[in-house]
Amino acid sequence: MAERNDVVIPRVKLGNQGLEVSKLGFGCMGLTGAYNSPLSEEDGISVLNHAFTKGITFFDTSDVYGPLTNEILLGKALKQWPREKIQIATKFGIQRSGFPDMTVNGKPEYVRSCCEASLKRLDVEYIDLYYQHRVDTKVPIEETIGELKKLVEEGKVKYLGLSEASPDTIRRAHAIHPITAVQMEWSLWTRDIEEEIIPLCRELGIGIVPYSPLGRGFFGGKGVVERVAENSNLARHPRFQGDNLDKNRTIYTRIESLARKHQCTPAQLALAWVLQQGNDVVPIPGTTKIKNLDDNIGSLMVKLTEEDLKEISNTVPIEEIAGGRSFQNMDHFLWKFANTPPLN
Repeated sequence: MAERNDVVIPRVKLGNQGLEVSKLGFGCMGLTGAYNSPLSEEDGISVLNHAFTKGITFFDTSDVYGPLTNEILLGKALKQWPREKIQIATKFGIQRSGFPDMTVNGKPEYVRSCCEASLKRLDVEYIDLYYQHRVDTKVPIEETIGELKKLVEEGKVKYLGLSEASPDTIRRAHAIHPITAVQMEWSLWTRDIEEEIIPLCRELGIGIVPYSPLGRGFFGGKGVVERVAENSNLARHPRFQGDNLDKNRTIYTRIESLARKHQCTPAQLALAWVLQQGNDVVPIPGTTKIKNLDDNIGSLMVKLTEEDLKEISNTVPIEEIAGGRSFQNMDHFLWKFANTPPLN
């Protein structure tokens, strides 16, 4: 296992607009329930504090996580840290529209109301990086970004981001106001963005923020060495179901073998592969366990050559991955984790 005791998490530029972050970020979603039961406030803050003391300064949340309680939790932890050294990313755009549906809203008035509410929950004067969580196809992206631009001019937001956006949307948005980061799912078994999105981001000087860089925990052993609970949302993910999971276990076995060669854990190898895709790549793995957080930090000690990266990629042929990357009925999934119990 790659030790993390002496790890110094480097600082990198995310995009070319001036935002500097820790090379490894922290995805806060799971702290208030998503694939698991929510942590208590005390335990959640303990995990966040541990991340900060180890050198992570880039924290990712959203108004829909909890809902709302994730931002509140992060805001409480933030009170213990020097604000000027922290980069807070949050998101808007996924709106509850009545039981049990979720909709996407990119209307300017909704953008502004969400920002004002997030500022209050986080209890901060500005948001470092504000993402549109999902693109509203009913509202021209120019209108949404136009309002976000005003928020930047007012000092309420420093930098803008998009999540799960198409190449055309990214180009159009960037033409209205520079986009600093694009957040997309990217891991060894989800590589849709490599053909178009990555080259486009590099052309435009946009940073890349991979979420679920461990395949929603799969490369950490979820579904293989650790059983997926029946009441977990992951139990409804195509890649964690029945025959699909049985087939995907062979992928894990291959990565496990390569990890032994590199003297690290499978999770560290998978995360190191993402980390070393470029200096403009800042993954945001999340966890509820300090042990796993330390394991993730240790991935920065795993050094891979170009040949190693190719070997790892070839070990996980995309055509062999069983099941789609999205949850069955994503709207239901979003509603489900947006209605987990509040923090204790």
